[in-house]
Amino acid sequence: MDKDNANPTVLNTSQLPTRQLKKHRAPKPSNSQFRSVIRKPRYLCDPFYDISWSDDTESDDEFTAEPIDEQEIYDLISTISDPEHPLSLGQLAVVNLPDIHIAPSSLDGADPNRLTRVLVEITPTITHCSLATVIGLGVRVRLEQALPPNYRVDVMIKEGSHSQDDQVNKQLADKERVAAALENDTLKGVLDKMLETCT
Repeated sequence: MDKDNANPTVLNTSQLPTRQLKKHRAPKPSNSQFRSVIRKPRYLCDPFYDISWSDDTESDDEFTAEPIDEQEIYDLISTISDPEHPLSLGQLAVVNLPDIHIAPSSLDGADPNRLTRVLVEITPTITHCSLATVIGLGVRVRLEQALPPNYRVDVMIKEGSHSQDDQVNKQLADKERVAAALENDTLKGVLDKMLETCT
């Protein structure tokens, strides 16, 4: 099978957006610093113990869930394999961080019952890519599997990046077509192969 784009532009993994910071060695804590991080034993939290711990600053806030942002969405989909090339959608710049939109912003508040829309605009490697719909479907499946149920996922071709973007967008937005496509064993096999590289 001939590839639509035999020589795509490929980004080095160091060029991909990431939240990870460079690791550096932390200084050893002094005795006073060490004492400040010691926590009271769990058995002392029992209601039968009436002990006051004035230096206890432990808070439940450290365990609250952080809201999902554009970087996290990007991290979920950038590792999807391209169906034609042995590269990821992030490396081929098919998915880009500026083309991911969350509305309303999950940073406005973390209400787990509020409907949140995630829009991902994909950019095919060439304007006549025959697999644009399959790629969009792969992105949609990955996000629907990974995100909480209050997230609505929309995937579109970025305007002007494909010769038939209206037709592809119509297919990707049609829930019945998407459901029917996911029941096709051949297509399901292609999607499973694309998603194998996702962690």
